Amino acid sequence: MSLTVPSSISPAKARILAKHDDDVVIVSAVRTAITKARKGGFKDTSPDLLLSHVLRAVYSKPGLDPSLIEDISVGNVLPDRGGASAARMASLHAGIPITTSVNSVNRQCSSGLTSVNHIASLIKIGQIDIGAGVESMTNGFGKQYSESEFSAEVLENQYARDCLIPMGITSENVSHDFGLSRHELDVFAAASFQKAAAAQRSGKLSSEILPVKAKVVDPNTRQAKEVLVDYDDGVREGVTVESLSKLKPAFMKNGSTHAGNASQVSDGAAAVLLARRSVAVKLGLPVLGKFVSAATVGVPPRIMGVGPAYAIPKVLKQTGLVLSDIDFFEINEAFASQALYSIRSLGIPMEKVNVHGGAIAIGHPLGCTGSRQIVTSLNIARQYGARVFITSMCIGSGMGMAAIFVSEQ
Repeated sequence: MSLTVPSSISPAKARILAKHDDDVVIVSAVRTAITKARKGGFKDTSPDLLLSHVLRAVYSKPGLDPSLIEDISVGNVLPDRGGASAARMASLHAGIPITTSVNSVNRQCSSGLTSVNHIASLIKIGQIDIGAGVESMTNGFGKQYSESEFSAEVLENQYARDCLIPMGITSENVSHDFGLSRHELDVFAAASFQKAAAAQRSGKLSSEILPVKAKVVDPNTRQAKEVLVDYDDGVREGVTVESLSKLKPAFMKNGSTHAGNASQVSDGAAAVLLARRSVAVKLGLPVLGKFVSAATVGVPPRIMGVGPAYAIPKVLKQTGLVLSDIDFFEINEAFASQALYSIRSLGIPMEKVNVHGGAIAIGHPLGCTGSRQIVTSLNIARQYGARVFITSMCIGSGMGMAAIFVSEQ
């Protein structure tokens, strides 16, 4: 897939392209491959070790002394080993000194982006910081909560009760409420697979992936062997609308959502190193791009997937930009229903969205995705000469988040 970048620049776009000493800039961004949970290359790798790999790489790549890192924020939705403690252990294992503090954040699927936004807000005082996201859905995915585990008084509020609706049913609600057919969802999903497969085949994804040696245990012999995990193993060649049409609905007998048009359950990690521009220049660090602004919104929990349709306009308004100022968009494909609705409702040209495919094809490690999208977007911007991009996602329980970045590669 090719991406055409407009040559004209509006005054608002020119304003955010301008460079200032107090800009929050990205000096490094890395991710692991995204692998299938329970059967992919990272199925036997713990989240803390995955995080350690990307933390070490994100400061080693630009040659940064890790003692200059002052704070780390890690997005993690399924913290089976204590969340913040596992993140702290990973940072220490990665060679980051004990003087560097760590926190973990959980805003569901936007956790990786929330961590970056948190660090960006701290850079006003000149810190060198890391925003990182990690998720192993092999470890922790699948627990369902019943209403009996919550206060009956709280559940009297219908919106609160709706927060317990399974994600797949919220996808069906979006399809039903906004008249999206299964065929339309399958067309969108097939395109995601085809774009990702083409990008993988041509080597366009390899430069954003940190190769990681991992131990994989054979389920039959229980013997472990070391493998090099250096590609997204959920990407499949040959997926078509016709092949997807043969899959059974996953959540409702006559539903439109199935395993082929929903995001994959995945393992992976990503890290983004942020700094104040003046500090980056002083230290001789490379500047890949800059963080401009981010916004979050709340939406009805029963149709939680529509979040991007409201978060993107909010962040555009914050910056004075309009849709035509944005060169491309990375919109998380939790489900084809919600992604397609958001794209159509905003009138975003389809060729500007998920240029190398999205989570339906690549996978969606919950806490990692927000950071992974930044890594992917910087890679896309470099390859196609794009400058301004938006990353966005829906958020479980009914929210959305979006952020604007500038590539300076």
